[in-house]
Amino acid sequence: MIIVTIPAYNEGKTIGKVIENIKEVMQKYRKKYKILVVDDGSQDNTAQIARKAGAVAYSHAKNYGLAETFKTEIQKSLELEADVIVHIDADGQYLPKEIPKLLIEIDNGYDFVLGSRFKGKIEHMPIVKKLGNIAFSKVISQITNFNISDAQTGFRAFTKKVAREIDIRSNHTYTQEQIIRAIKQKFRLKEVPVYFAKRKGKSKLIRNPFEYALKAWINIIRVYRDFEPLRFFGIVGTLIFSVGFLIGLYLVYLHFTTGIVGHFALMMLDILILSIGLQIIIFGFIADMNRK
Repeated sequence: MIIVTIPAYNEGKTIGKVIENIKEVMQKYRKKYKILVVDDGSQDNTAQIARKAGAVAYSHAKNYGLAETFKTEIQKSLELEADVIVHIDADGQYLPKEIPKLLIEIDNGYDFVLGSRFKGKIEHMPIVKKLGNIAFSKVISQITNFNISDAQTGFRAFTKKVAREIDIRSNHTYTQEQIIRAIKQKFRLKEVPVYFAKRKGKSKLIRNPFEYALKAWINIIRVYRDFEPLRFFGIVGTLIFSVGFLIGLYLVYLHFTTGIVGHFALMMLDILILSIGLQIIIFGFIADMNRK
């Protein structure tokens, strides 16, 4: 049983067409399937259109965001007895006709298949988003020691074993978290090139490019904090400790030249900075020991 899941928020204008395209593709693929739409508190008729088009639709009482919607998709797909889950967006930028590209690799024995826009063709992507995606992918590749070209992709397929055994905890970096945990839990992962079409209408995610850039870098920091705590806290603690060390050198210089009389407050500040830096480094070791 293949469950094709679609997260949707106010996608009444596109959801019907996307569902029809998926049905056309899956009927040719000739395997049992269902289409699941998780409506994240839409204020339009997204859910009604989805049901009319033949999908199973589940609606959140309010808008919870993409991470919670993704968790609901997995939960409801397993309730529908999914063997394979395909996640695709509702805006039509990923092409339903390329779903078999992902499913073929699942049939070939892979547990998790990502549709990579950067290995395929991108019709249009704002430069800020493109740079953010590239930066994210480099970070994930470094953390996992596995080359990932598109860690942000919303087009992916994975088995029920991946769905059951990978616990998504993040409310911000769930797409990257699933990849990191899949690799660390030794699931077989592969990327396939896919086409990424230009969005029709305004994006609901990128209203302000500077806000998007800020959130992207905050999420990169969160990924390092959660999955490489020793590196993250080690760097932060070392930087703070270095400031204290430089102040200490300045105090030593004063001691051998003009004397340090009258610099008691600076001495106390230096001790405080050194202590904070050292404690953050120690915290990094503790967090690294306790991470899963």
